[in-house]
Amino acid sequence: MIYSLNGTIIHTEPNIVVIECGGVGYKCLTTMNTMRVLPRTGEKAMVYTHMIVREDAVELCGFAEQSELNCFKLLTAVSGVGAKVAIALLSEFTPEQIAVSVSSGDSKKLTKASGVGNKIAQRIVLELKDKVKNISPEVGADMTSKEGLSTVISGGNISKALGALAVLGYSPDEVTPFMGDIDPNLPVERIISETLKAIGKK
Repeated sequence: MIYSLNGTIIHTEPNIVVIECGGVGYKCLTTMNTMRVLPRTGEKAMVYTHMIVREDAVELCGFAEQSELNCFKLLTAVSGVGAKVAIALLSEFTPEQIAVSVSSGDSKKLTKASGVGNKIAQRIVLELKDKVKNISPEVGADMTSKEGLSTVISGGNISKALGALAVLGYSPDEVTPFMGDIDPNLPVERIISETLKAIGKK
């Protein structure tokens, strides 16, 4: 399995980037959000990758951020959601926005992505929302026993962020230690983003 690519961008087109590593050009399907942050053709770049093997093809997908890769894996684990739909969603929304939509049950918002109809959007919310069922007030209460975290958990947006982060595959135990310096009055998406940045710096 190819975990990441670190090389020179030799070609780009909508939702595709080709990165040359050791004389070999690797074609990666990618999102428009990743395309916006990648450097220009001829410059060095690194992407996190995920390989999809089908009977008729092998495709490599690349993402600028680990959180985007994680969200892509979660989306493609939903029945009926393939790489094309997942990339469309992550081209329209950030992982944070998708997590908030899922945790709040807002399937309608997801239909703004190209090729995502009501049925697929509802299925995504239904299947991924199962991941936040274990996020309850009792879990938060347990966390308050840890030094410096009681104020964090008391914020309503922090609780919502914990649920959304669970959609992205993070448990409260993993993320709460990184939330101590985050203003609980910030928007939920900003709290998620700041938490992921803090985790990435660890």
